[in-house]
Amino acid sequence: MHFIKKNSYEKRDEFVKKLKNGKLLRFPGAYNPLVAKLIEQIGYDGIYVSGGVMSNDLGFPDIGLTTLDDVANRSHQIARVTNLPTIIDIDTGFGEAINVSRTIQTIENLGISGCHIEDQTNPKRCGHLDNKELISTQDMVKKIKAAISARSDKNFLIIARTDANAVEGLTKTLERCKSYADAGADMIFPEAMKDEKEFALMRKELKCYLLANMTEFGKSKLLTKKELENLGYNLVIYPVTTQRLAMKSVEDGLKKIYEDGHQNNIIDKMQTRKRLYEIVEYEKYGEYDQSIFNFSQKGHE
Repeated sequence: MHFIKKNSYEKRDEFVKKLKNGKLLRFPGAYNPLVAKLIEQIGYDGIYVSGGVMSNDLGFPDIGLTTLDDVANRSHQIARVTNLPTIIDIDTGFGEAINVSRTIQTIENLGISGCHIEDQTNPKRCGHLDNKELISTQDMVKKIKAAISARSDKNFLIIARTDANAVEGLTKTLERCKSYADAGADMIFPEAMKDEKEFALMRKELKCYLLANMTEFGKSKLLTKKELENLGYNLVIYPVTTQRLAMKSVEDGLKKIYEDGHQNNIIDKMQTRKRLYEIVEYEKYGEYDQSIFNFSQKGHE
């Protein structure tokens, strides 16, 4: 149910129209569907689903251990609870060009609005770690073309990510970005830009849509919304932010309960039952069956 008004095609169409308006779109990462609903309620432009976050959620490091089924199923669960567009991280596409085709068909059919694919080899690594290895530009171009050919909706966004900056330097990064844009990628994601100067160079040299990654504890300087707008970027992701916020709070809370023997001292750190029910729209389900929502929220603040 989820009371969603927009179908997948409408979400993608609105997403593309917003990109054409030139506004910086903000896509926080959602590590589960509940967070996605919160992102929409607060007023953001879209939802991002990080491959690293999904790996972490399964207890794995971000080295490509997740499968297409893992990513597709979780992304579908997240995308279906919101009217916002959802873009996801498909790592290296789960194989060669033919595998990329299957990946695109799978996730597009599950209601996703776009994805990014990167030019690392397998096993891949987090984009802000050293000692990564890249496939050739030619092989990445094949993957991009396969992705474009596989989509049925022209508004499904194909984003090409390059991890070349930490491996080959800025000049080679630009060469790769231009090749990926020429291959038909709708947006370029230059990973691990260090500062305003590097972000600005990408904008100066590339005429396509650009994505900025504002991940904490990485190689990139954390820029503000206004700074990214002034630099001419089209979309910003905050990929791991919500998971980091949640895990820090969970860890601190569990330690406190362990030490004190009860949770009375951390109740003020918790989301209330009332707020949870607001986010999941509990009351709306009562419109279908009064036996579901027939209680008062008073006392649950």
